[in-house]
Amino acid sequence: MIRQYKLRFYNFRLIFIVLLTSVIGIQLVGMARSDLKSKQLGGVILGLIIMLILSLMDYSWIMNFQWIMYGFNIVMLLGVRIFGDSANGAARWIDLGFIRFQPTELSKIIIILFFAKYFMDHEETLNTFRTIAEAVILLVIPLALVYMQPDMKNTITITILFCVLIYIAGLSYKIIGGIILVAIPLLIIFLTIVVQPDQKLIKDYQRDRIMSFLYPENDEYSDEVEQQNNSKMAIASGELFGKKIINNEDVSSVNDGNFVSENQTDFIFAVAGEEFGFLGCTFIILMFFFIPFECVRMSLRAKDLAGKIICCGMATLVALQSFINICVATGLAPNTGTPLPFISYGLSSLVSMYIGIGLVLNAGLQSSAYNKELKNRKTKFIDNDILNREEYL
Repeated sequence: MIRQYKLRFYNFRLIFIVLLTSVIGIQLVGMARSDLKSKQLGGVILGLIIMLILSLMDYSWIMNFQWIMYGFNIVMLLGVRIFGDSANGAARWIDLGFIRFQPTELSKIIIILFFAKYFMDHEETLNTFRTIAEAVILLVIPLALVYMQPDMKNTITITILFCVLIYIAGLSYKIIGGIILVAIPLLIIFLTIVVQPDQKLIKDYQRDRIMSFLYPENDEYSDEVEQQNNSKMAIASGELFGKKIINNEDVSSVNDGNFVSENQTDFIFAVAGEEFGFLGCTFIILMFFFIPFECVRMSLRAKDLAGKIICCGMATLVALQSFINICVATGLAPNTGTPLPFISYGLSSLVSMYIGIGLVLNAGLQSSAYNKELKNRKTKFIDNDILNREEYL
């Protein structure tokens, strides 16, 4: 379970980048809502502890419990349906008494682990119809439970994540091409239907978000448009250096004037733009380039396909969620409510991300170079033992 590793194989650079991003997140959450700063700090400390423990645990051993994890995932998501707390028309949280927990965030990490093991076990038959069909069915069950919350953004996120995982596992380009040829017409049909007033495919508030993005000039969707307009105004008002080093105590501050709702979670990037300016936003974006980059670099050193999938899966998750969050805050995408990894307030998302990074660190520790060194050491030990036996005889 826990093995001895060489310290030189530990990716301290990734830890530093993640920790630096989290410290920025603590500051931004405190600026958005001062009463949440201590909770965010507690979440970072808890996440770091879990990350360090998991980084020393053999991920191959953890994946032996893949079906237990899959079943636990289903139970969690069913628990949301039965016991979940509702907010803004969606039941996505389970109240544990001392904390509200969002199972979908942990579900994404479990899905990465489960399919890393599944695709490694079926590597030889991955491009057969049976294996692909089984994988899709295994995905559809938790995906349907997420969609019914309703949670469209995480449904899309998990679907994209699964596509990346199966691609990394070695899916044939012919099959990928065929899927794209089918998916594009289906997407066009879907968008054609959801823009209709009497459509039943998605909830009304989800349709309003899409319509406000497509037709921002329509007064019917003014509330949805105003939220993103205020976010863009906040980012623009920060100019080059931001208001943090100048003055942000007056009502002209979009953040302090409460012109952007949920600015501690979904629109935390608006706070970053206003308080730290263009340079601060650029620095944050660079952090979200380097975290996936380090994860991908770890995948190239992984000892097996499962380790490679885990690393690339986490790279995809961090890159995708940060891309969506920043696009929403800057008006480049419809409002989806996706948290900014390691920065937005939300202990479920924060701790789940740290769990994923811990697994990536372990995959990096068990690199091919490290395993080669262990093999050479074992061979040398056996050879010495044989020589000692021969001398004794």
